Amino acid sequence: MDSTPLPHDPLAPALIERVLEGLGLREQPEPDLEGLRTLYAQWCLRVPFDNIRKLLHLRSGDTRPLAGDDASEFFEAWLAHGTGGTCWPAHGALHSLLCELGFDTERGVGTMMASANPPPGHATVIVHLDGRRHMVDASILHGEPLLLGEEPTAVAHPAWGVACSQREGRWHIFWHPLHRPAGFDCRIEYLGASRDDFRRRHEMTRPWSPFNYAVTLRRNRDDRVAGTALGKRVEIRADGSIEETPLTRDEQLRQLIDDFGISEELVMALPPDAPVPPPPPR
Repeated sequence: MDSTPLPHDPLAPALIERVLEGLGLREQPEPDLEGLRTLYAQWCLRVPFDNIRKLLHLRSGDTRPLAGDDASEFFEAWLAHGTGGTCWPAHGALHSLLCELGFDTERGVGTMMASANPPPGHATVIVHLDGRRHMVDASILHGEPLLLGEEPTAVAHPAWGVACSQREGRWHIFWHPLHRPAGFDCRIEYLGASRDDFRRRHEMTRPWSPFNYAVTLRRNRDDRVAGTALGKRVEIRADGSIEETPLTRDEQLRQLIDDFGISEELVMALPPDAPVPPPPPR
């Protein structure tokens, strides 16, 4: 990687302090592997992957940059409302926080291999430590940094575990999304993406994205993964078993407030879930 880091959204020291407190960290982690493990584990437990603010933004017809594009705004919303974001804003914010804490960090772009020949549509973050690359993904939420190397690696956990291997010169990370718990690969396309690249790709999701129509939320909870997807409550338990429970709209909204701590102000403003239409022709 180039020794000159790409720009990131700066964060005020007072905001960093509030974010670390919100993550349950009493002191700033050291920019080493143990510090990264500590910070990322707490992120996975406390910052959800969700599309709540994106749904509100799109349904309002707001033409300003999509919610969370600025890292400070992302964190202020999380502190106030308990929301996270989809992959582009969440990884932009995580990248900025890690940079501010002294980690050697870069953005990456990947592809979720959920269908035949999908376009690149996933963001991630890579941290360089002692000549090695460690992925900390704010959407997959794999609980501990994943080493990206030439040999297969894994995070061994029954609920949020992932497995990484190289095929045709690219890393493939197998994981278990809540809407498709049987799992599929996330393929890393390239590293060194810029802030503008993330924002441009985020904006490209405005006309269509699988996260533009129905509420999705994922967060690690103690020893399991829990959330909502496609109108269901979904849990991947500590023994690897999967429980899916259909929800009425009222049950879904109450779950977001009571179980996941999303502010009632935002939850009660959410539009009803809509079916996800097919993607437009590429």
